[in-house]
Amino acid sequence: MNSCELTASITAAANAIACKLSDEELSLLSAVLVQLGDTLATIAAQRGVCNNTKT
Repeated sequence: MNSCELTASITAAANAIACKLSDEELSLLSAVLVQLGDTLATIAAQRGVCNNTKT
């Protein structure tokens, strides 16, 4: 899957999800997914630091 296909798939998924949720539910899900993404980025960065100090 190339980057254009990936972003198109993500957009389609977002639209499908948004159609099924209320504004409040959508807002909460958005906040949860932002936190998930931020936490995953933090874990990845920490792993990178740990891997660089082990070599």
